[in-house]
Amino acid sequence: MSAQPRFKERYEKQIKNQLKEQYGYKNDMQIPRLEKIVINMSITDAVTDRKAVEKAMGELALITGQQPVMTRAKKSNASFKLREGMPLGCKVTLRRERMYEFLDRLVTIALPRVRDFRGVNHKSFDGSGNYAMGIKEQIIFPEISYDKVEKIHGMDIIICTTAANDDEARELLRGFDLPFQDKRESK
Repeated sequence: MSAQPRFKERYEKQIKNQLKEQYGYKNDMQIPRLEKIVINMSITDAVTDRKAVEKAMGELALITGQQPVMTRAKKSNASFKLREGMPLGCKVTLRRERMYEFLDRLVTIALPRVRDFRGVNHKSFDGSGNYAMGIKEQIIFPEISYDKVEKIHGMDIIICTTAANDDEARELLRGFDLPFQDKRESK
């Protein structure tokens, strides 16, 4: 049996107790927890280059350790030369161990490699306890070899929690050392 991910262990031993004490939960099931992490890459070259989506899927599989699903156009749009069913990008939904391992790599390895990084936006919550962030370059992940990358792609990362509101979700993510910007610094 493999060892439990480091962030899952931290949640069970530290974060859970801190949140219970801070918000006065009476039941352990009330304590916010991570539900899933969804990573989405939309490929702008997908209309002209059919291989671009396959390359992006390979890179996303390396980053997450899970096979991505291809996303396709729902409607045709002549101004974008887009037909219904055309591949546009790929996405992955991570749960359980893979979710904790990805969050660990994101916080400890990938985000510190971003140029001029001052922290993630503290306002990117949706009102229901979910957090969304965008990354401009996939090469910040150590699994991607800079020499083999033909085109830089960005990705959207959505962290879904069971928190009832944004403040509880923010405290949960702070427990995982997600580096939020200083409130005075952002506008």
